[in-house]
Amino acid sequence: MLDMNVIRNDPERVKKALADRETEFDVDALLALDAKRRELIQKTETLKAERNANSKKVSALKKKGEDASGIIQRTKEIGLEIKTIDDALRTLQADIVDRMMQVPNVPAEGVPVGDPANNKLIREWGKPRKFDFTPKPHWDIGEALDVLDFPRATKIAEPHFSLFKGAGARLVRALVNFMLDLHTSEHGYREVFPPFLANRKAMTGTGQLPKFEDEMYRMKRDDLFLIPTAEVPVTNMFADEILNEGDLPIYFTAYSACFRREAGSYGKDTRALMRVHQFNKVEMVKFVRPETSYDELETLLANAEKVIQLLEIPYRVLLLSTLDMSFSAAKCYDIEIWAPGIERWLEVSSCSNFEDFQARRANIRYRDTDGKVKFVHTLNGSGVALARLVAAILENRQQKDGTVTVPEALQSYMGGLTRLAPE
Repeated sequence: MLDMNVIRNDPERVKKALADRETEFDVDALLALDAKRRELIQKTETLKAERNANSKKVSALKKKGEDASGIIQRTKEIGLEIKTIDDALRTLQADIVDRMMQVPNVPAEGVPVGDPANNKLIREWGKPRKFDFTPKPHWDIGEALDVLDFPRATKIAEPHFSLFKGAGARLVRALVNFMLDLHTSEHGYREVFPPFLANRKAMTGTGQLPKFEDEMYRMKRDDLFLIPTAEVPVTNMFADEILNEGDLPIYFTAYSACFRREAGSYGKDTRALMRVHQFNKVEMVKFVRPETSYDELETLLANAEKVIQLLEIPYRVLLLSTLDMSFSAAKCYDIEIWAPGIERWLEVSSCSNFEDFQARRANIRYRDTDGKVKFVHTLNGSGVALARLVAAILENRQQKDGTVTVPEALQSYMGGLTRLAPE
């Protein structure tokens, strides 16, 4: 949620940000409500001051034995007026908050304006492998090795779910453990294992609600949501808390299964592991001081890149445009890995700085050395996401004989296995 002072003091900047994000929102109507709210607050404060003054007058008159009935009656009327105004303020404040929940974050300086075609290439790493045979897509490889079984996944659930078997299941487990170990032992994150369900308040805190409720899996009876990413529970660990500046920065990493309904809405991108309703991901979350958050974003990105480098997969980093980054982000990088079997770049990590946008929604603050309470800046990044990572490993490391070599960084997590072959 944006700071109302930003909207109030620089409405043209907010209007431009909304235009850049192609979001329809009446800023002037919100400012009118805000002005009305401030007017009512001023009025009730004036009435409370009058009530306090009258209380002193009544006390003085009673000591003198003089009649105070007129002032007492006026004080009662003031109390009723204050109650009426307070009721109106609660309704007005709820309306303001509801409207502000619909406003996306303001893009940071330097973020490209426009659709994904305007995403900016930051760098590339590695070179796509040259094959002496025609590389196969991951679904053919996985089925031939009997490590992927999409028909049975569909039988158990529905399309856009995956079922890993044998060495495929072990590969998934190896990747998760490898990434958690890397982020904890080398990158300084503390591991947490969060709930895979989150309540409405938590989902609102990180920006999934109210705007994206239709894309979430919801348990109606309990009004709980299957999390779309570990970002939700991990960020909300500090909701409604005040941290100490000396405790910052705080880094967490977490594995979770992730659930998203929108898997079938992207046309040609929906086959096999390209876009699924359930996937696994290792997440990185940071709570930092505002003045360091953009340096922290670069480090977060480097931590995610290290995963891909150790797995020896060619990748590229993109700075996302205003129409491609998430609702809550002020700045976002995507890491895309090369999949030669389908000749596509696959996004496996988004690294975002939300500035104080999520912190305001979730009320996450810190007390600085002068005792002043401020909002933290929150960041998160995939470190990284499956199942596209599995798809890229199968396609990049496939051999002419149909086997797939295991990246060296994973071999110890695979019990020394160096190659996936039919069992």
